[in-house]
Amino acid sequence: MACLLHRLSGFVLAVALAGCSGPFKPQRPAWRTQAENACLAQRRVQPSEWIALANEVDGPGICGLTKPFRVTALQGGAVAFNAAATLDCSMVAELDAWLADVVQPAAQARFGQNVVQINSMGSFACRGMNNQRGAQLSEHSFGNALDIGGFVLADGRQITLVADWWRGDEQARAFLMDVHRGSCGHFTTVLSPGSNAFHYNHIHLDLAQHGKSGRHICKPSPQETIPPPDFSPDVARANPPAAGDETDNDTSGKPPVAAFDQTSRGADALGPLNAPAEPESPTPPAQVGAGDPADVTSSIRKIWRR
Repeated sequence: MACLLHRLSGFVLAVALAGCSGPFKPQRPAWRTQAENACLAQRRVQPSEWIALANEVDGPGICGLTKPFRVTALQGGAVAFNAAATLDCSMVAELDAWLADVVQPAAQARFGQNVVQINSMGSFACRGMNNQRGAQLSEHSFGNALDIGGFVLADGRQITLVADWWRGDEQARAFLMDVHRGSCGHFTTVLSPGSNAFHYNHIHLDLAQHGKSGRHICKPSPQETIPPPDFSPDVARANPPAAGDETDNDTSGKPPVAAFDQTSRGADALGPLNAPAEPESPTPPAQVGAGDPADVTSSIRKIWRR
């Protein structure tokens, strides 16, 4: 009996030790929680009928958000999403500022009208970069990124990355490149067509923390664009895009041969960005004012000259 009790006590002790030494649940880098809390404390996002706090997303692994927002529109409902997006506080706030400071001035200058819809291709998703198995987790895994496939103007015209970045008419191409250039001042990672093979049909925006240096990734390098026209609605109606300028969207799912530089490596490709981020206290992105809404052409000319 004594021998049996001794063996049982040894077994219980072994189980207890195994429990103590078992694997702990991995934790998200501290800077993510700090950035989320700072954004909420500063009330950079105001809940509304278009922006609502959602339930915590926890896992799998370190994926998730403590206080996610479900977003169906920005700019007080003036710019709708084609599908509800799950995003963290900082991304919601920065997207709203980006629309006011970059997108709408560019749309007014190029087309004389506002953007009324963002066609999203993805927000929160627990996955590796570029949907590659075994890759470092994408910023989408934390609701800290948005993929945009195109925009819809007030008159119903659609401007898409896959069709208009390379083969659109002059103003459509210039609009997308103006948006790309302006995005690099609002987000820490901007990847558009030409950055790598995976981004041939969308622009990827995120607020990743790229080490202590706080560097930004902006690919491809912003290019000079033609100056905005002295727009008037009469001129636009008299000069609609030529039929030959329209291009059918590629539905094959394969990037066009000339649609990217195969030597280019962006933040979601293999490269220095794949190194784990170093936890540190975040510095919230500087807010840039929208400028005088009565002078949108002046605003986009400033972007064009950068």
